[in-house]
Amino acid sequence: MARHAVITGGAGFIGSHLVDRLMEEGTWRVTVIDNFDPFYDRAIKEENVRVHFGDPRFRLVEADVLDDDLEQRIFKEGPDHIDLIVHIAAKAGVRPSIADPVGYHRVNVTGTLKLLELAQRQKVPHFILSSSSSVYGEDPNVPWKERELGLVPISPYAASKIAAEEFARVHSRLHGMRVTILRFFTVYGPRQRPDLAIHKFFRSIRDGRPIQQYGDGSTRRDYTYVTDIINGVRAAMDRHGGSACEVYNLGNSDTVALRDLITAIEDTMGRKAVIEVKPEQPGDVPQTFADVSKAERDLGFVPGTPLRSGLQQFQDWFARQGVGYIGP
Repeated sequence: MARHAVITGGAGFIGSHLVDRLMEEGTWRVTVIDNFDPFYDRAIKEENVRVHFGDPRFRLVEADVLDDDLEQRIFKEGPDHIDLIVHIAAKAGVRPSIADPVGYHRVNVTGTLKLLELAQRQKVPHFILSSSSSVYGEDPNVPWKERELGLVPISPYAASKIAAEEFARVHSRLHGMRVTILRFFTVYGPRQRPDLAIHKFFRSIRDGRPIQQYGDGSTRRDYTYVTDIINGVRAAMDRHGGSACEVYNLGNSDTVALRDLITAIEDTMGRKAVIEVKPEQPGDVPQTFADVSKAERDLGFVPGTPLRSGLQQFQDWFARQGVGYIGP
């Protein structure tokens, strides 16, 4: 009998890649929950999952995790046991969260809590929460380990992710729910959101426009290719050992300076960037760097995509989109 996974944010960048993986395996039924937030063009998200339209194993529910009738809409066709929920939907982005902290709290914290309550009522045995490397803030103790205490977020987005993690832990403790929290580190690859740095840099260089470099280029990120992230998520879906609630870093465990990222993109595209230096932005951390030894031990997670290989795969996808694909 096919297992049933509910994936929130399943039409987005990371979610749609997970949907592809499960559909390819052929042993899953997938229900995607996505509200097609106008943060970017809904046509991009629709294209992400279009290949699955008409497949009886796939269902798309256009809804918000905050909707009071979400549970009824999921089960409107009758009782349907859910084997696990993978909660990826969120308001994303550090800088936009500074302008809208209440909105970020509503979606990322209250939305997660409502989904946890739904999972409890429906006796869903496993809840996977996608979190973020931003929860580590400016912690200088790199590479970051999951056991780090006293995390101090420096943006509303990061604070909302920590709060969502805490509610997930509480639900696991009170109700015996298996919870797996996955902290993603700077994910990139085909279908990446148009507002994110790598996608923006490719687009600007292609169009001959300046790219905006915030700071002197020394900030560092642990850029992680989306296929590696999906491998980690997929392994977490089959997690049986450990405690009821576990936290894992999913990153490339190789931190890269912004100036070196730009050089690598220039080399990939065969074109030089015009760089417009801007002041550092509030909420941006100086570095991210994942220790993935726990994920390797428990999940068999080993990132296998070097940055330049991942950038080439992004370039191959980006070139297929054509010049009309501009994003915001």
